[in-house]
Amino acid sequence: METDPTALPRSVVLALWLATVGAAPGVVVRSVQGDDEPHGVSGLPGHDDAADAADASLRDLVTAWLAGPREVCALLPAPGDLAGTPAAVSADATDAGECVMVATPTGSWAAVPEVTTFGSALEPGHLVAWQVRPVPAWSTHVAGALGSLADAERDLRTSLVTATDALDALDVARWRDDAADAIERLRSGSTDGWPVPTLDGRRARVLQLATRLLAIVDLATVDEGGAVNVWQSDQRATALREVERTARRALSAATYGSVPG
Repeated sequence: METDPTALPRSVVLALWLATVGAAPGVVVRSVQGDDEPHGVSGLPGHDDAADAADASLRDLVTAWLAGPREVCALLPAPGDLAGTPAAVSADATDAGECVMVATPTGSWAAVPEVTTFGSALEPGHLVAWQVRPVPAWSTHVAGALGSLADAERDLRTSLVTATDALDALDVARWRDDAADAIERLRSGSTDGWPVPTLDGRRARVLQLATRLLAIVDLATVDEGGAVNVWQSDQRATALREVERTARRALSAATYGSVPG
């Protein structure tokens, strides 16, 4: 089964729902879990922490964090770019490639999903266990690392030119039989089926462009066969790393939300 290259990370979906006023816990859980097995949660305040198994459900986490005022953001750290992730969870969050940050009047936490894949390539399955840990107040640090949503949109449009030039120079369709189809799917694909709440125009644009840029980077870096020489390969890799970094941070910026009491 082919995975959707523009699918949103679980942490992004969860953060967008947690930042929505009046979200129903059942809808949030179904949106985040999708086709996964029921998600488990360990370390949620108010629940006994089992050593070897999740002690709470995703519905428990969602219900707890939808109640009352809160700040929410998904972070997508990568090696060498923690993107504001607190040190207490940076290693696990970088391994996972994602986490959700939540701040309430009673404290601040990070939730990191640990995903285990099972089944076959045709019928894959996923077991997801969220690890919740207390962290220091994070909002100021994260805002400084990510910038505003307007900044993210401007940076993405610049990165789109870079990514497109990299693909054109690489001419992936010449040396990969499936590349032309993959590029066309990226151009024509719709995000209407995303399991997210109703979004304002700028937030939706940033999410859409960022996910497509990440898919382009993945397509352009999956094979070095198009590199004419080492210098060109290094130049392309450097440019695409910056595009990938910009896209990850833009995705995070698009998830930030504050819900008043």
